[in-house]
Amino acid sequence: MLRRPFLSAAGAFTLAALAACASVAVPAPAPVTDVIARTPDLSTLNRLIGEAGLADTLRGPGPYTLFAPSNEAFAAVPADTLAKLATDKELLRSVLTYHVLPAKVAAAEVQTGNAKTVQGANVALSRAGAFVTVEDAVVQTADLPATNGVVHVVDRVLMPPKR
Repeated sequence: MLRRPFLSAAGAFTLAALAACASVAVPAPAPVTDVIARTPDLSTLNRLIGEAGLADTLRGPGPYTLFAPSNEAFAAVPADTLAKLATDKELLRSVLTYHVLPAKVAAAEVQTGNAKTVQGANVALSRAGAFVTVEDAVVQTADLPATNGVVHVVDRVLMPPKR
């Protein structure tokens, strides 16, 4: 009589779990623009980056730290401000680049103080433990990795100071 190996229910479950894990696709490292594009809660930002003509810049070598306003953050912006951004591409570029640092800064590396943005003005950064803010925006999701930097999702749209 030929004996077949016995596989317990627990062993079968473990094998099934391992097989499922092996088939899960892990996103390949990608530039900041692709990280934004594949994050559903950043679809408004993704669209505005395209309209402002910043996609090629943010696809470049970097490094960049992008404080990315969520869709909810853009929904909280007054309608007249959004309308102005839609008609003034230079203002839109200024607002969006105010969210970008020309360096890769993970949340754990944030130091309280000012940092110069790609737009040219400084933003106030603060960290208390895992709690990170930029100006009055709170980082909700930190450290989305990109090949050319890092993305932190924030709960507000930052407006640069008037020059």
